[in-house]
Amino acid sequence: MRELVKAVTWLGHASFRLEGERIVYIDPWQLRGGPSADLILVTHDHHDHLSPEDIAKIDDKDPLILCPASCLPALEGARTHTMDIGDVFATEGVRVEAVAAYNPGKRFHPQGARYLGYVVELEGVRYYHAGDTDVIPEMADISCDVAFLPIGGTYTMTAEQAAEAVSLIKPRVVVPMHWGRLVGSREDAERLATLLPPEVTLAILEAES
Repeated sequence: MRELVKAVTWLGHASFRLEGERIVYIDPWQLRGGPSADLILVTHDHHDHLSPEDIAKIDDKDPLILCPASCLPALEGARTHTMDIGDVFATEGVRVEAVAAYNPGKRFHPQGARYLGYVVELEGVRYYHAGDTDVIPEMADISCDVAFLPIGGTYTMTAEQAAEAVSLIKPRVVVPMHWGRLVGSREDAERLATLLPPEVTLAILEAES
């Protein structure tokens, strides 16, 4: 398990940094610094996922930003590449696939908005960032080693629903996210550990200070 998450830094909430041949940020928000990015992935246009102010903190290498079309108005002047569900972007050292993320029956992240999750392949490890989502049938098509799953409830899955998602995705490691700031608590993350099958490891990461 340690090997699979050694390249992962949790930046709090739903924000991560992956470091390998390339440095990839996902949904940077409320950053306290860090190395420059080669790629920045944005899942959707809500303020806690799309933050031009935080992107500006890591843009000294003019990184390419992959995002759904709804994010483009807030990123005017940045170097962007629009992603939709099923799209694949590949460059030297990293491959990114856009996948569906939505709330069935909730208004926060409707399916029609075409918000995204991402599967990132970096140095032979496949990381799935689920975005803001509940359990959806499309998860059965996800293949990954490490799954970053929201567990805070209200806007996304609860811990119990995340365990249901694990049964579809079948990752080796689960990293709970979307807790500790706006919604959710460490207790939610720890509860997930009691719900996982024995072959799946829970990795509760400490947010970078």
